[in-house]
Amino acid sequence: MTAMRRLTLMWLVTFLVYNGANGLDQPNFFIGTGRADITGPAAEINMMGYANPKQDTQGIHFRLYSRAFIIADHANSHRVVYVSADIAMVSQIIKIEVVKKLKTHYGDIYTEMNVCLSSIHTHSGPGGFLQYLLYDITSLGFVAESTDAIVNGIVKSIQIAHERLVPGDIFINRGTLLDSNINRSPTAYLNNPQEERDRYQYDVDKDMVVLKMVNSTGAAIGMISWFAVHCTSMNNTNHLISGDNKGYASYLFEQHMNPGSLPGEGDFVAAFAQANEGDVSPNTRGPHCLDTGLPCHMNTSTCNGKSELCVAFGPGVDMADSTRIIGNNQFIKALNLYNNATRKLSGPVDFKHQNVDMTNVQVNLSDGSQAHTCKPAMGYSFAAGTTDGPGAMDFTQGTTQGNALWNLIRNFIKKPSAEQTACQLPKPILLDTGEISYPYSWQPDIVELQLLRVGDFIIVAVPGEFSTMSGRRVRSNVTATLAQHGFPETTETVIAGLSNTYSSYITTFEEYQVQRYEGASTIYGPHTLQAYIQHFNVLAAAIAQNSTVDKGPSVPYLRDKQLCFVLPVVYDGSGIGKSFGDVLTDAKPKYVVNTTVSVSFVAGHPRNNLMTGATFLTVEWWNPEQSTWHVAYTDSSWETRFKWTRTSSLLGKSQATVEWDIPAAAMPGVYRMRHFGHEKSVTGDIHPYAGTSASFIVETMEEASPRGIEGPRADTFYQHVGLHAQAPHPSLSMAEILKRIKLNKTVLKDKLRQIRQAD
Repeated sequence: MTAMRRLTLMWLVTFLVYNGANGLDQPNFFIGTGRADITGPAAEINMMGYANPKQDTQGIHFRLYSRAFIIADHANSHRVVYVSADIAMVSQIIKIEVVKKLKTHYGDIYTEMNVCLSSIHTHSGPGGFLQYLLYDITSLGFVAESTDAIVNGIVKSIQIAHERLVPGDIFINRGTLLDSNINRSPTAYLNNPQEERDRYQYDVDKDMVVLKMVNSTGAAIGMISWFAVHCTSMNNTNHLISGDNKGYASYLFEQHMNPGSLPGEGDFVAAFAQANEGDVSPNTRGPHCLDTGLPCHMNTSTCNGKSELCVAFGPGVDMADSTRIIGNNQFIKALNLYNNATRKLSGPVDFKHQNVDMTNVQVNLSDGSQAHTCKPAMGYSFAAGTTDGPGAMDFTQGTTQGNALWNLIRNFIKKPSAEQTACQLPKPILLDTGEISYPYSWQPDIVELQLLRVGDFIIVAVPGEFSTMSGRRVRSNVTATLAQHGFPETTETVIAGLSNTYSSYITTFEEYQVQRYEGASTIYGPHTLQAYIQHFNVLAAAIAQNSTVDKGPSVPYLRDKQLCFVLPVVYDGSGIGKSFGDVLTDAKPKYVVNTTVSVSFVAGHPRNNLMTGATFLTVEWWNPEQSTWHVAYTDSSWETRFKWTRTSSLLGKSQATVEWDIPAAAMPGVYRMRHFGHEKSVTGDIHPYAGTSASFIVETMEEASPRGIEGPRADTFYQHVGLHAQAPHPSLSMAEILKRIKLNKTVLKDKLRQIRQAD
């Protein structure tokens, strides 16, 4: 019996048994959800996103995850896999590796055609996982550690989802989220036709689409939210691995739905997926000049002619605070839409997939004439960066004329052909990536296009960063094509950004003329968007008519050609009289909530062991009822930070610092901090180690009210402060509670003394 037949039989038996026992209506789908760690190397690897050579990993704020959703049609074998990964983008090499591993486990159940890998576009994760040269230059080439961590984690998340497949239903809801995104290239957007712009209230998409997934008993099992906003709340000075605003939104939603679980644990999976965020910034205070505080030049985004002085900030007091605010905004809106989702999806599950050579697509224009796309090339304004992460030197956005000096430098690498120069106009070519093949391709020629159908809901998986209006045009065209072939008017479509392949940006023809950063990074020329629309219309018609499409050319696999110049870890040294895990700077005896504990340790290099699915740190609370240490926080927690510093390259010495921002809701009592790592000896052997801080007391303040604590946690709290005889004490005033807590300081100090003696 084949794997497919065994799985179908298992589903049939599950369905008959459940419905025979409960007499319920048949659920519309089979649904599986899964999550797995994909964090990667936490030290000395360049971060992917800003292309800043100085921005390397130096620790972890919170871990990165792959979140997988399998949706199957109970009536036949059709199923789709949608993955949202906390990485900057998905590369072809990742898609190929993932599908290859899935085929070894499941045969042809999961293929490149029905598996969609998308990314949230965080700019604070390790790089080096793209197979085209341009995207790996600042990471010093291809980094196998990053790639393998991502591939293995994605596969694991899909495997978990596969094992959890159960009958269930999916509900959809849509709503408007304000104060969370702005257009970072408004002059380009304004170049779109007035009549088109008049159809929309905002110059960015402010709609959020949410899928609510429940099992056949109505129990919550998963959620996907699509909302267009860059994950650039953390700027290019950050060195701690972070899922940025979307990663934080997932953290909040999963903590809410998995009460009592540590981050990264619990069965409920919540993905905050990316949409058409190409020209959309989370830095809602907008760009201002660092030297004067005045607004930047509107089109060039410069201050006194310099791009690096024009930076967008907000809404928080710093980048972490902005991440918190934008992430929380998405969480609150998604939770509201989730709780109020009533429209149930129904209908078949299906998919269409096609590989397209984007370098020479014949494009049919609205006036009846024809044009074609180009080989890849990057324009001058690409080097200027954006207001979220400015470039350097004398490049500015909005550049439509080349520079003799830079053209001379460019020509040393590759002088564009006359055909390429004409094709890319009005873009002045800075890097003629499409006409360079040494040592291997610099940017992709062939991209993957994909549609996933879940009843009357369509996911449009796009291989890059579509601008606001580009995404709107794709959605409207796909919706219209579906309607022409009999799809219901209720059909919803979403753009799933940065999926399967990364091919930089996609702007409208009109936006391309302005040559802001996004237009300069639209690599296949001014007619790129129309070429995509044509091909997505073909896929939409095939979905509606249940017909086949040509598979297109094969996607290249270039892993065996990759170059890497990242130095390996040679060895670790602890220093004279020190051992790995020894405490260098210890905790103080006592803290209050809303302050920070910081402990440093003698450390090994984090690349010796990525601690995948584990943690480099724990914050542990002494449970007086059980007389045991309880892990309260890990390096997946928002409240913690794991920081790594090389203190001597020659001697291989390094230091790890564990920080914990004590939240107001923290349980009062006795705590300790621990650090876990691995050290590499001069012989190349790798050994684990651990370090533990001194125990310390955490006390409450008046504004950290215990009111509102419910359930077992309330009982533990009140018992811990000696109020168990009257728990949960709804009648006690805050003054009385604080008074009783103070009376128990002696008890706490005695307990602390006992614990230290035991240590």
